Amino acid sequence: MADYYESAKAARWRMVEQQLRTRDIVDERVLAAMERVPRHQFVESAIEEYAYEDRPLSIGAGQTISQPYIVALMVQLLRVQPSYRILEVGTGSGYQAAVLSELSADVYTIEIIPSLAEEARTRLEALGYRNIHVRYGDGYEGWPEVAPFDGIVVAAGAPRIPLPLIEQLREGGRMAIPIGMAGGTQDLMLGEKRSGKFLVRSITPVLFVPLTGKGGAPNW
Repeated sequence: MADYYESAKAARWRMVEQQLRTRDIVDERVLAAMERVPRHQFVESAIEEYAYEDRPLSIGAGQTISQPYIVALMVQLLRVQPSYRILEVGTGSGYQAAVLSELSADVYTIEIIPSLAEEARTRLEALGYRNIHVRYGDGYEGWPEVAPFDGIVVAAGAPRIPLPLIEQLREGGRMAIPIGMAGGTQDLMLGEKRSGKFLVRSITPVLFVPLTGKGGAPNW
Protein backbone atom coordinates (compact mmCIF):
# COMPACT_ATOMS: atom_id res chain seq x y z
CA MET A 1 0.00 0.00 0.00
CA ALA A 2 2.87 2.38 0.81
CA ASP A 3 4.44 1.72 -2.59
CA TYR A 4 1.10 2.39 -4.30
CA TYR A 5 0.72 5.68 -2.41
CA GLU A 6 4.24 6.78 -3.29
CA SER A 7 3.72 5.84 -6.94
CA ALA A 8 0.54 7.93 -7.16
CA LYS A 9 2.25 10.82 -5.38
CA ALA A 10 5.12 10.70 -7.87
CA ALA A 11 2.65 10.59 -10.77
CA ARG A 12 0.93 13.74 -9.47
CA TRP A 13 4.29 15.49 -9.17
CA ARG A 14 5.11 14.62 -12.79
CA MET A 15 1.66 15.78 -13.89
CA VAL A 16 2.20 19.17 -12.26
CA GLU A 17 5.79 19.63 -13.40
CA GLN A 18 5.46 18.31 -16.96
CA GLN A 19 1.87 19.08 -17.97
CA LEU A 20 0.95 22.20 -16.00
CA ARG A 21 3.99 24.20 -14.97
CA THR A 22 5.47 23.95 -18.49
CA ARG A 23 2.35 25.57 -19.92
CA ASP A 24 0.51 28.63 -18.60
CA ILE A 25 -0.46 27.39 -15.14
CA VAL A 26 1.51 29.79 -12.96
CA ASP A 27 -0.54 30.08 -9.76
CA GLU A 28 1.49 28.21 -7.14
CA ARG A 29 -1.58 27.57 -4.99
CA VAL A 30 -3.36 25.93 -7.92
CA LEU A 31 -0.30 23.83 -8.72
CA ALA A 32 -0.06 22.72 -5.09
CA ALA A 33 -3.76 21.81 -5.02
CA MET A 34 -3.41 19.77 -8.21
CA GLU A 35 -0.49 17.93 -6.64
CA ARG A 36 -2.45 17.15 -3.47
CA VAL A 37 -5.73 15.83 -4.91
CA PRO A 38 -5.58 12.08 -5.77
CA ARG A 39 -7.07 12.11 -9.28
CA HIS A 40 -6.80 8.31 -9.52
CA GLN A 41 -9.49 8.03 -6.86
CA PHE A 42 -11.93 9.97 -9.04
CA VAL A 43 -11.85 7.55 -12.00
CA GLU A 44 -12.91 3.95 -12.40
CA SER A 45 -10.40 1.45 -11.04
CA ALA A 46 -10.00 -0.14 -14.49
CA ILE A 47 -8.46 3.06 -15.86
CA GLU A 48 -6.57 4.30 -12.79
CA GLU A 49 -3.26 3.84 -14.62
CA TYR A 50 -4.25 6.68 -16.98
CA ALA A 51 -5.41 9.05 -14.24
CA TYR A 52 -2.42 11.40 -14.45
CA GLU A 53 -2.22 11.59 -18.23
CA ASP A 54 -3.32 14.91 -19.69
CA ARG A 55 -6.57 13.75 -21.21
CA PRO A 56 -10.23 13.40 -20.26
CA LEU A 57 -11.43 10.02 -19.03
CA SER A 58 -14.85 8.40 -18.91
CA ILE A 59 -16.62 8.37 -15.55
CA GLY A 60 -19.76 6.62 -16.82
CA ALA A 61 -23.24 7.94 -17.64
CA GLY A 62 -21.82 9.47 -20.82
CA GLN A 63 -19.72 11.94 -18.82
CA THR A 64 -16.00 12.58 -18.45
CA ILE A 65 -13.47 13.92 -16.00
CA SER A 66 -11.68 16.81 -17.70
CA GLN A 67 -7.99 16.66 -18.50
CA PRO A 68 -5.80 18.01 -15.68
CA TYR A 69 -4.66 21.05 -17.66
CA ILE A 70 -8.23 22.25 -18.29
CA VAL A 71 -9.16 21.75 -14.63
CA ALA A 72 -6.12 23.74 -13.53
CA LEU A 73 -6.77 26.47 -16.10
CA MET A 74 -10.41 26.95 -15.10
CA VAL A 75 -9.53 27.03 -11.41
CA GLN A 76 -6.68 29.47 -12.05
CA LEU A 77 -9.03 31.80 -13.94
CA LEU A 78 -11.21 32.19 -10.85
CA ARG A 79 -8.32 33.55 -8.72
CA VAL A 80 -9.74 31.71 -5.71
CA GLN A 81 -9.00 33.07 -2.25
CA PRO A 82 -9.32 31.16 1.07
CA SER A 83 -12.50 33.02 2.05
CA TYR A 84 -14.31 32.42 -1.24
CA ARG A 85 -17.62 30.68 -1.79
CA ILE A 86 -17.50 28.85 -5.12
CA LEU A 87 -20.29 27.36 -7.23
CA GLU A 88 -19.55 24.49 -9.59
CA VAL A 89 -22.06 23.33 -12.21
CA GLY A 90 -21.38 19.75 -13.26
CA THR A 91 -19.91 17.81 -10.35
CA GLY A 92 -19.08 14.70 -12.38
CA SER A 93 -16.81 12.54 -10.26
CA GLY A 94 -16.09 15.42 -7.84
CA TYR A 95 -12.47 15.96 -8.90
CA GLN A 96 -12.64 19.66 -9.75
CA ALA A 97 -14.69 20.32 -6.61
CA ALA A 98 -11.90 18.70 -4.60
CA VAL A 99 -9.28 20.92 -6.24
CA LEU A 100 -11.41 24.01 -5.57
CA SER A 101 -11.95 22.98 -1.96
CA GLU A 102 -8.19 23.02 -1.38
CA LEU A 103 -8.28 26.75 -2.18
CA SER A 104 -11.58 28.08 -0.83
CA ALA A 105 -13.77 28.11 2.25
CA ASP A 106 -16.82 26.47 0.68
CA VAL A 107 -17.62 24.76 -2.62
CA TYR A 108 -21.22 24.22 -3.70
CA THR A 109 -21.47 21.77 -6.57
CA ILE A 110 -24.52 20.66 -8.58
CA GLU A 111 -24.88 17.49 -10.66
CA ILE A 112 -27.90 16.72 -12.86
CA ILE A 113 -27.29 12.94 -13.04
CA PRO A 114 -28.48 11.37 -9.77
CA SER A 115 -26.03 8.44 -9.75
CA LEU A 116 -23.03 10.72 -10.29
CA ALA A 117 -24.20 13.15 -7.61
CA GLU A 118 -24.51 10.38 -5.03
CA GLU A 119 -21.21 8.75 -6.01
CA ALA A 120 -19.41 12.09 -5.83
CA ARG A 121 -20.91 12.89 -2.42
CA THR A 122 -19.86 9.50 -1.04
CA ARG A 123 -16.37 9.74 -2.56
CA LEU A 124 -15.70 13.27 -1.30
CA GLU A 125 -16.88 12.43 2.20
CA ALA A 126 -14.70 9.31 2.26
CA LEU A 127 -11.69 11.40 1.21
CA GLY A 128 -12.30 13.84 4.04
CA TYR A 129 -13.53 16.91 2.14
CA ARG A 130 -15.80 18.70 4.59
CA ASN A 131 -16.23 22.05 2.82
CA ILE A 132 -17.89 20.61 -0.31
CA HIS A 133 -21.68 20.61 -0.56
CA VAL A 134 -23.15 18.37 -3.29
CA ARG A 135 -26.64 18.81 -4.69
CA TYR A 136 -28.56 16.81 -7.28
CA GLY A 137 -30.35 19.19 -9.63
CA ASP A 138 -30.23 21.43 -12.69
CA GLY A 139 -27.21 23.69 -12.46
CA TYR A 140 -28.78 26.21 -14.82
CA GLU A 141 -30.69 27.58 -11.84
CA GLY A 142 -27.55 27.81 -9.70
CA TRP A 143 -27.93 27.64 -5.92
CA PRO A 144 -29.76 30.87 -5.08
CA GLU A 145 -30.24 30.26 -1.35
CA VAL A 146 -26.48 30.36 -0.74
CA ALA A 147 -25.64 33.02 -3.35
CA PRO A 148 -23.85 35.27 -4.09
CA PHE A 149 -20.71 33.44 -5.13
CA ASP A 150 -17.19 34.78 -5.48
CA GLY A 151 -16.55 32.42 -8.37
CA ILE A 152 -18.53 30.09 -10.62
CA VAL A 153 -17.17 27.32 -12.83
CA VAL A 154 -19.29 25.39 -15.34
CA ALA A 155 -17.95 22.00 -16.41
CA ALA A 156 -20.20 21.51 -19.45
CA GLY A 157 -20.62 23.32 -22.74
CA ALA A 158 -23.59 25.69 -23.00
CA PRO A 159 -25.08 27.59 -25.95
CA ARG A 160 -25.13 30.76 -23.86
CA ILE A 161 -24.31 31.86 -20.31
CA PRO A 162 -27.25 31.10 -17.99
CA LEU A 163 -28.71 34.34 -16.65
CA PRO A 164 -29.32 32.91 -13.13
CA LEU A 165 -25.58 32.24 -12.80
CA ILE A 166 -24.72 35.81 -13.76
CA GLU A 167 -27.23 37.07 -11.20
CA GLN A 168 -25.71 34.88 -8.48
CA LEU A 169 -22.16 36.11 -9.09
CA ARG A 170 -20.88 38.62 -6.57
CA GLU A 171 -19.61 42.03 -7.72
CA GLY A 172 -15.97 41.47 -8.65
CA GLY A 173 -16.59 37.75 -9.06
CA ARG A 174 -15.42 35.58 -11.96
CA MET A 175 -17.03 32.81 -14.00
CA ALA A 176 -15.31 30.22 -16.22
CA ILE A 177 -17.66 28.53 -18.69
CA PRO A 178 -17.36 26.78 -22.08
CA ILE A 179 -19.70 28.30 -24.68
CA GLY A 180 -20.52 26.87 -28.10
CA MET A 181 -22.80 24.69 -30.17
CA ALA A 182 -23.32 20.99 -29.45
CA GLY A 183 -21.07 18.86 -31.63
CA GLY A 184 -19.12 21.93 -32.73
CA THR A 185 -16.44 24.20 -31.42
CA GLN A 186 -16.57 25.71 -27.96
CA ASP A 187 -14.65 28.54 -26.35
CA LEU A 188 -13.71 28.67 -22.71
CA MET A 189 -14.99 32.08 -21.66
CA LEU A 190 -14.05 34.16 -18.63
CA GLY A 191 -16.73 36.46 -17.33
CA GLU A 192 -16.24 39.16 -14.69
CA LYS A 193 -18.86 41.26 -12.94
CA ARG A 194 -17.69 44.87 -12.72
CA SER A 195 -19.87 47.81 -11.67
CA GLY A 196 -22.96 45.73 -12.34
CA LYS A 197 -21.85 44.75 -15.84
CA PHE A 198 -20.85 41.26 -16.92
CA LEU A 199 -17.77 41.44 -19.15
CA VAL A 200 -16.75 38.36 -21.12
CA ARG A 201 -13.64 37.35 -23.05
CA SER A 202 -12.51 34.19 -24.80
CA ILE A 203 -9.62 32.22 -23.32
CA THR A 204 -9.07 29.12 -25.47
CA PRO A 205 -10.91 26.55 -27.63
CA VAL A 206 -12.21 23.56 -25.64
CA LEU A 207 -14.44 20.53 -26.02
CA PHE A 208 -16.82 19.64 -23.17
CA VAL A 209 -19.83 17.38 -22.90
CA PRO A 210 -22.98 19.49 -23.41
CA LEU A 211 -24.89 21.10 -20.58
CA THR A 212 -28.23 19.36 -20.13
CA GLY A 213 -31.42 20.42 -18.42
CA LYS A 214 -32.81 23.91 -18.85
CA GLY A 215 -29.47 25.34 -19.99
CA GLY A 216 -28.97 22.80 -22.78
CA ALA A 217 -31.33 21.14 -25.26
CA PRO A 218 -33.62 22.02 -26.93
CA ASN A 219 -31.99 25.47 -27.26
CA TRP A 220 -28.89 24.18 -29.01
